Amino acid sequence: MGYYVKTDDDVKIYVEDINPKCDKTILFIHGWPANHNLFEYQFDELPKLGYRCIGIDIRGFGKSDKPAEGYDYDRLADDVRCVVNAIKLKNFTLGGHSVGGAIAIKYMSRHKGYGVSKLALFAAAAPSLTRRPEFPAGISKEDVTALIEQTYVDRPKMLRTFGEMFFFQNITKPFSQWFFNLGLEASGIATAAVATSFRDEELFSDIKKIEVPTLILHGIHDKVCLFPLAVALSQGIKDSKLVPFENSGHGLFYEEKDKFNKELIKFIED
Repeated sequence: MGYYVKTDDDVKIYVEDINPKCDKTILFIHGWPANHNLFEYQFDELPKLGYRCIGIDIRGFGKSDKPAEGYDYDRLADDVRCVVNAIKLKNFTLGGHSVGGAIAIKYMSRHKGYGVSKLALFAAAAPSLTRRPEFPAGISKEDVTALIEQTYVDRPKMLRTFGEMFFFQNITKPFSQWFFNLGLEASGIATAAVATSFRDEELFSDIKKIEVPTLILHGIHDKVCLFPLAVALSQGIKDSKLVPFENSGHGLFYEEKDKFNKELIKFIED
């Protein structure tokens, strides 16, 4: 079922809640520039195995409100806390893909992991998506700036270009169109603003504050969040496990969905 949760600044966040009567809960935070439907192939399978799957659309994306501001990691993490409070989540697994992984990490740091028993990071945009003098592993800030500029000039073209680098394996034209449509549901303001956040923000101090078991799933062919980011996360987060995906790019949740689902379930059940 779907419903809305109002944040403390009166922005309504859309929540898709599947199998709400089940105790085993996973809260998914999607990546840029999509929405909760990015996890369709998890939502298809995991509820059959007794999991409650909750997907949220971060502000500005999908069915959530699209304000003019509030797209830094702190505010986005606060939105997650508002959802957790509203539906009284406890002892749940928090999972995030790409910038959703960065938001999940910020939640763990800023809100001291409130309610979270385990953390799962999928091709996370952390500890820094972009290269820095002390961290040469990311992509260039100029590349992200180009995406931001293209968003304001021709957002559909930007989404097409980004979609072409998202997957390592060949995908069908209908699937490519489906992924493209997810990006179109976002606002242009939010698309550019969140890209600015993942270009400029870093989470080196935040990862040191994670106190729960953490699973890191990452495609070795990822051109968006390069694989060395996953290595840095595994080195910086105590009690973490890194599982490389040999046949995936940034879209490992689809490209190797059976392995993805299996690893996630194994992690939760252990």
